[in-house]
Amino acid sequence: MARAFTPKVITANHLIEGDVIYLTATDTWSRDLAEAELITDEAHAQLRLLDAQSQAATVVGAYLADAVSGDAGPEPTHFREEFRRTGPSNYAHGKQEALAHV
Repeated sequence: MARAFTPKVITANHLIEGDVIYLTATDTWSRDLAEAELITDEAHAQLRLLDAQSQAATVVGAYLADAVSGDAGPEPTHFREEFRRTGPSNYAHGKQEALAHV
C-alpha cells in the first residue's frame, strides 16, 4: 500500500550565492521558510517541482521537503531541513549569529 502524501515545500540552493531558498506561492524564491508555499496535493507538488527544476539559471538541486503548517508558516519536520535553514553550524556567522541574538 502506498504511503499517504504529506505536506511539502520546494527547496533548493541559489545557484550563485549557495543560500538555501524556498519556492513561494507567487513563483518567487525566498530565503525565509515561513514564506514558502506549503503544498498539500501530490500532483500539484510534482508540477511545482518540475517548474522549480526548470529554473537552472537560478537554482540548483530543487526537491520536495516534508513540512507542516506552523503559526508563522511552514516548518520543517526533519532535522536535516532545520539544519539547512539555519546555515552552517561550524562557527557562528550569518544566520547562526542572527539566531544567537534572538
